[in-house]
Amino acid sequence: MIERRITVPAMQRDTPPHDKVIPIRLESLRAPAAPRYDGAPLADRLGRSLRDLRISVTDRCNFRCVYCMPREVFDANYKFLPQASLLSFEEITRLARVFVGLGVKKIRLTGGEPLVRRDLPKLITQLAELPIDLTLTTNGSLLAKQARALAQAGLKRITVSLDSLDDATFRAMNDADYPVAEVLEGIDAAAAAGLAPVKINMVVKRGVNDRQVLEMARHWRGSGHVIRFIEYMDVGSTNGWKMDEVVPSAEIVRRIGEVFPLEPVDADYQGEVAERWRYRDGAGEIGVISSVTQAFCRDCNRLRLSTEGQVYTCLFAQSGHDLRTLLRAGASDDALRDQIAALWRAREDRYSEIRGAQTDQGESGRRKVEMSYIGG
Repeated sequence: MIERRITVPAMQRDTPPHDKVIPIRLESLRAPAAPRYDGAPLADRLGRSLRDLRISVTDRCNFRCVYCMPREVFDANYKFLPQASLLSFEEITRLARVFVGLGVKKIRLTGGEPLVRRDLPKLITQLAELPIDLTLTTNGSLLAKQARALAQAGLKRITVSLDSLDDATFRAMNDADYPVAEVLEGIDAAAAAGLAPVKINMVVKRGVNDRQVLEMARHWRGSGHVIRFIEYMDVGSTNGWKMDEVVPSAEIVRRIGEVFPLEPVDADYQGEVAERWRYRDGAGEIGVISSVTQAFCRDCNRLRLSTEGQVYTCLFAQSGHDLRTLLRAGASDDALRDQIAALWRAREDRYSEIRGAQTDQGESGRRKVEMSYIGG
């Protein structure tokens, strides 16, 4: 196992400004060689199948959201990955094809902010040839300009992060002084390009934007789009997470249901992360994602591929598994397949189910990979 160390500004008084590091442990899959894949359906040690792959195409973002990339860490001195470290579009597509051969049915492109990656429609064109549901998550800031090109390239659906409709609150949360109006323009452009219904994700943080939950539900009700409320999570090790800032999804459903009566909806498929609710009067639906208070580890069917080719078996993982080295050393597709299959079959992650034993208000010292590095 090797360790990649990223120098960041210090956040503690007793630490020199340039000495604090965020370690990201990368486990090489070069040796020993994995057993040959036998062709049987994949299941991990908890019986979970592999269905979804999230691919981060960049570790960079033009926002500095307080719960994901706090500016005091990801400032002007932060060293992002050099271009040579990133997987090329051809490398991403090759790995995606191997993953599809192992059972992946859905690929979501993430970041960072994926739309800052140059020529992204070229990658989408390549991935669109695979028999998958191809989606993308974006902060929406560049969407108005790119929506049509993304749709023409073969993107099927899109999710936009929008944490508030109140402009002052939204600017404070994205910490880039970016206005709500331009994200709304991007959502309209995505719908016009054929990417509707758009899913809108709102991370809810108590004392910051939780009073705007009902306003958000009211705004998107009857629009044809779907708003999803996400519990504030302890992703990474730099966002200062505290349990008392989490608004339980049950509370969100209750608040909305008191004004607009709701009823539960069955999941589209096993492992769907959002719990679905629909308005009883037929005005659409909402979703809630309860990673903290109602962990869904038992059905988790996702792998995450970082922008430099590391595979993570959990959003809260401490270490990744190196596929880029294999790729660039000339490994065959079969060799890549064998390594990925072995990795999944050894998987036993269930962090959210055991969170209470591993974190004390987010200050247990357990280092987790940053969400901006592997996507949400």
